[in-house]
Amino acid sequence: MFSTYRPEDVTILLKDITGLVSPLGTKEREALIQSGVHYSEMLPLEYKPSAAYMATYCQALSMYSQITADAVAIVAERIWHEKGRDAVLVSLARAGTSIGVLIKRYLTEKYHADIQHYTISIIRGKGIDKNAMNHILRLHRPEHIQFVDGWTGKGAIQNELIKAMQAFPGVSPGLAVLSDPANIAEKCGTHDDFLIASSCLNSTVSGLMSRTFFRPDIIGENDYHGAAFYAGLRDEDLTYQFIDAVAERFRYDLDWRANQAPGSSGMDEVKKICREFDIADINFVKPGIGEATRVLLRRLPWKILVHSLDDHEHLGHLYQLAREKNAEVIAYPLVNYRACGLIKKVADA
Repeated sequence: MFSTYRPEDVTILLKDITGLVSPLGTKEREALIQSGVHYSEMLPLEYKPSAAYMATYCQALSMYSQITADAVAIVAERIWHEKGRDAVLVSLARAGTSIGVLIKRYLTEKYHADIQHYTISIIRGKGIDKNAMNHILRLHRPEHIQFVDGWTGKGAIQNELIKAMQAFPGVSPGLAVLSDPANIAEKCGTHDDFLIASSCLNSTVSGLMSRTFFRPDIIGENDYHGAAFYAGLRDEDLTYQFIDAVAERFRYDLDWRANQAPGSSGMDEVKKICREFDIADINFVKPGIGEATRVLLRRLPWKILVHSLDDHEHLGHLYQLAREKNAEVIAYPLVNYRACGLIKKVADA
């Protein structure tokens, strides 16, 4: 365990690459990504939040812990009523890990069930960690596996899962997420694009782990995908502050069977944005509050589209980050999402 997650909460199937890879600054990483280097072959420097941004995060955690807890409860019930005590949670590192811990805690507290929870890597364009999957399948039946993530953006990871599971017969590629504005998840807490406070920060709300990493000179044929541990940030670790703040709001009597009819396709909205802003690469469009936050935290932002310039309740942290990063925020008639981040071309920077 090279993280601050408790061993009883999650089994981490990742290789510790701490000290083997030097993190790069945002502009340097962005230039390499746009020149063709895969994002998983680098680690970003961790953003150091300002006092103003941390105050906004704490406010967001207070405001959204209840809706987050309710979304956890609903998606946990859906997993339970399909898979029962044999359910095996496989969260997608790193954003899905804390969500998996919350789902496991809910099921433990309500049903006194000892649900197994693993976290593994899946990387857009490179696929899932096959060694981690093979390890899990040596211990559990394929039909018991439930993949878990935090939210859906435009569906890139869901598509990776669909492709990857062709090599693992019997394992459903369906995702369980808290927020599904893209309308693509198999199970969700809501289709609303709401703020999951953990999306506001990086490793300090993810067990001090980096995002996952894959480069053949460091990740061998029999290795799990990698991640680094930021031990120097121990004094700033808020992982269990987030988990506990949500878990103490659990309600065990919600109507999880309520109809959640999905709306229009998130991908259709993304394609419309590409046309209107003359964006050739769809990967430069990152829809949803969580994805827009990531653009501001670790990419080179061009514009941040928001459904309203006055929605401080949902988007206050984005406004604060945009001011700090000098990113333009503009109103745009979003349908599925409350916000969308657009990445700047390095040539235009």
